[in-house]
Amino acid sequence: MQLNQLPADQGGSPPYGPFAPSFASSPAQKKAAAEAIDEHILGDTRAAGKWADEANSAAAKAFGPKDGDGWDAATALKKADKAWDNSVRVLCRRLSSESIALRDTSTLFRSNDLGIGTQLGGTSKLNGL
Repeated sequence: MQLNQLPADQGGSPPYGPFAPSFASSPAQKKAAAEAIDEHILGDTRAAGKWADEANSAAAKAFGPKDGDGWDAATALKKADKAWDNSVRVLCRRLSSESIALRDTSTLFRSNDLGIGTQLGGTSKLNGL
């Protein structure tokens, strides 16, 4: 083994052509992703947030004051519950905005294409023929 040379197989360059991985997606794929967010992910996120909220509220109540001041854990659980609710709300807003963005992307690209086509169409000398 020599330390001054690279191993024989470095993995090569990424594949190009029709079988190369791509970030591109069709309008149908974008629509399916938006529907998955709206119909499953968003609802499941809200349900998980509600479940955690109920469990945390029950725990805070159990540690709460019964015959005196209660445990410090009750106050901490209430603060954690408030932070959790805020996090779930922010996540749901983010998911909703991603769904809207997925739905609007094809419209945006189409509008851009039409706008560029209009700009280029006005400068062509072939239009007068």
